[in-house]
Amino acid sequence: MKELIIAFGLFLFIEGILYAIFPSKMRDMLKKLELIKDGQLRVGGLIFAILGFMIIYFTKN
Repeated sequence: MKELIIAFGLFLFIEGILYAIFPSKMRDMLKKLELIKDGQLRVGGLIFAILGFMIIYFTKN
């Protein structure tokens, strides 16, 4: 559970840094996100989730 909290904190840190350093680029990226279909977002999210799980799994073992 401790690692999950650390991972979430790292996620928030990286996300916050990106918005702090590149606010206009992040806004533009969010506008472009509206143009992507739900299915594409779902597949992309699933790929990233599986990739993240594999990284965690192989790092822990």
